[in-house]
Amino acid sequence: MYARTTESPVLLVGVAHVVDLADPLQRVLGDRPLDGVAVELDAERADALLRPSGTAPGRPSGPLFVRLWSVLQRRLGAEIGGGTPGAEMKAAALYARERHLPLFLIDDPLRATIVHLVRSMPFKERVQLLIGALVGLFVPARVVEREMDRYVTSPQEYADELRRASPTLARVLLDDRNEHMAERLLQLRGRGYGRVAAVVGDAHVPGLKAALGRRGVPVEAITFGELREITASRPSPSTPRPPPS
Repeated sequence: MYARTTESPVLLVGVAHVVDLADPLQRVLGDRPLDGVAVELDAERADALLRPSGTAPGRPSGPLFVRLWSVLQRRLGAEIGGGTPGAEMKAAALYARERHLPLFLIDDPLRATIVHLVRSMPFKERVQLLIGALVGLFVPARVVEREMDRYVTSPQEYADELRRASPTLARVLLDDRNEHMAERLLQLRGRGYGRVAAVVGDAHVPGLKAALGRRGVPVEAITFGELREITASRPSPSTPRPPPS
């Protein structure tokens, strides 16, 4: 046990944005006493994701490749994960709401991030990203599933490939945001929220863990691959546990 909650490690939970892992995610969160839940969202995305059921979502906006990626995520979410993009973030937010825990939005505003990315990205990388989004619309779901399995086996290999193919994309969408999210989690600890679970895209877990380490914050990490291995045989947090014999 820790003398103070601010000595407790931050729990990083890696998820895939197109795979619905709401049940194992809630099981992981339910295994630990928490002061709050943090999610890789900004206020605009959180509002869109958590709006009341039946409210029509807004149409994707922004540069063409951003709109294409939005369409691609919805297709893959339906064909692979059986859910919608952001289901894991919504599950974490609902978990916090049900248990009267504060929900912290630790990501940068998406619109500002995209503007910065477009301005920073060389023309060659912009074309590669646009082509990748277009090709992704026609890739069979089984191919994507196979690649996701390969990612689980060798996540560092995928990260290295991304940095070689698009260093600007990796810096803006991964490195910079990892530093900003780490700083916000550090500020939460300064406010007394030590036992925080941060639910982020799995690609952020290694970099965010390193960024927190540089700030002297201990971390416990659960990757997307480990989350997928959690079986349905474990009792969920809402299921009464049998008394000890």
